[in-house]
Amino acid sequence: MVVDLVGTNPKRRTYRIGAAIYFGYAEREQRIMSMDDCALYLISPPTIEDGNAFAGALASALGAGPVACFQLRLKDPGGGSVDDARVLAVAERLLPVCRASDVAFLINDRPDLAKACGADGVHVGQSDQSLGEARALLGEAASIGVTCNNSRHLALEAGEAGADYVAFGAFFPSETKQTATPADLDILTWWQTMTTVPCVAIGGITLDNCENVAQAGADFVAVSGAVWQHPTGPADAVRAFGERLANAR
Repeated sequence: MVVDLVGTNPKRRTYRIGAAIYFGYAEREQRIMSMDDCALYLISPPTIEDGNAFAGALASALGAGPVACFQLRLKDPGGGSVDDARVLAVAERLLPVCRASDVAFLINDRPDLAKACGADGVHVGQSDQSLGEARALLGEAASIGVTCNNSRHLALEAGEAGADYVAFGAFFPSETKQTATPADLDILTWWQTMTTVPCVAIGGITLDNCENVAQAGADFVAVSGAVWQHPTGPADAVRAFGERLANAR
């Protein structure tokens, strides 16, 4: 039985209509994938020293192949928090790049910063503000995703509460983010039998394993290091991911 937890709210930016998943702006919705496809969910590197230089790399990456959205996720190398002003400054530089490519722009962890910079939405973890608080601050049109780790219970709760997508992982070891909650690919297959809410797979996803993740049922694969650290550049990485995901199902 498939439970439609997304419903038919036309203001939500991530939802299924028939055979398509929409992930874009409320004013100009776009069909970015069919239910038989898996799309790239691009995450920034944890540090961005030169916003202008990175904006060029991002524009090149977004122009190389289909990307569903871009999440700005900055982390202090020492483990502390990145200054809010720094996050907003980088967001101000990168948001127009995403707009120019019709790619949704999300902020990690902080609904208040997402609102301040005019982002399309936010991704919240289990220790961040709740989905309800984020929705109240950002409104019904915002795309809000929720980290669910390896928990089916958390995912169902998030879907029922109105999450636009849920994120499972980590599925593989990752240099970008350490996790104590490894997930098995079968949770993606299970999720597709339970609901129409899109799911994102995250954690150690590379060109070598992305096809297995897509075949297991991921609607989106979240990738950071495998794109930004690609030996021939992020554009080549996005192009290669697009080719492999297109042939995965």
